[in-house]
Amino acid sequence: MSNQRVYNFAAGPSMLPLSALERAGSEITNYRGSGMSVMEMSHRSKVFMDIFQETRDKLRRLMNIPSDYHILFLQTGASGQFSAIPLNLIGKTGKANYAVTGNFSSLACKEAARYGQISLAADMGEGNYCRIPRQEELKLDPQASYFYYCANNTVFGTEWNYVPDTGDVPLVCDMSSDILSMPVDVSKFGILYAGAQKNMAPAGLTVVIIKDGLQGHELPFTPLMMNYKTMIDKDSMYNTPPCWCIYMLGLTLDWVEENGGVAGMEKLKWQRANMLYSTLESSRLFQLHADKDSRSGMNVTFRTGSDELDAKFVQEATAAGFVNLKGHRKAGGMRASIYNAMPVEGVEKLCDFIRLFEKNN
Repeated sequence: MSNQRVYNFAAGPSMLPLSALERAGSEITNYRGSGMSVMEMSHRSKVFMDIFQETRDKLRRLMNIPSDYHILFLQTGASGQFSAIPLNLIGKTGKANYAVTGNFSSLACKEAARYGQISLAADMGEGNYCRIPRQEELKLDPQASYFYYCANNTVFGTEWNYVPDTGDVPLVCDMSSDILSMPVDVSKFGILYAGAQKNMAPAGLTVVIIKDGLQGHELPFTPLMMNYKTMIDKDSMYNTPPCWCIYMLGLTLDWVEENGGVAGMEKLKWQRANMLYSTLESSRLFQLHADKDSRSGMNVTFRTGSDELDAKFVQEATAAGFVNLKGHRKAGGMRASIYNAMPVEGVEKLCDFIRLFEKNN
């Protein structure tokens, strides 16, 4: 299979649109007559500044981001935002609300506790993170400086199917694994952010969308590189930004636009996910991890109930060209990550393979 592309079900870094990769390949040594690669050019040059501005404009248009929101292209990784968010926001009241619904919101909550008093709005760990809390289950502290949640839990395969109502408390959301997969009303949020390596670009870029007015309240010991005000004032260019990743984001956004925008992505998302869920639901061998009304459209988690059979499934799937299906070490079993760039036919073929594996085992 060395010369043909596999179906890559990795949770991130994950598949990128083929057209974006091919265009990047065609421009890799000489970007639009500049005589150099985007990887080689100064981030202050006119040619790169045009890429930077065009990419940001495309993202604003595709996500319908209001004009009073800043778009930052940073390098912290989503995990860096676990620290940046409390450092910049918690100082208002010294308190924050966290909904812990999976691995990454749990890590974010632990990190935030270093900087202020954290109230758990929900902790779904007792049920091994198999569901999302309902609005009426959330314990909301009206004194909180912000409310934090992770929209899609890659490890356990659950996704919020609603935006929590937190009254006057600003909403902060880690949207790393489902950004651009459905329309979002950005005006409901104080901060939306995403590590780019699932639906946007290669690893190395973190996109932060922040409502104007939330910056400038950072704790006095906030590191310079985590200070939102500094990054807004310097237009994401206090230091060299991740230039290649920003360029790749622009190419991916072109592909999203050509395929019906975020509404088109949502349609494809549920076409892929529903096909895979119904195949697994009708199986007598496989069990799904997530509760039906909390299932992710991006990460489908399942298992056979036998570690040996799970390992056999992963091994045979890899040999058949379906790679990276092994579940996260905290969840076990299998996980099929079906982000925007996964072709529908990849899921169709995986469903055929699942039925065949069941028949043989």
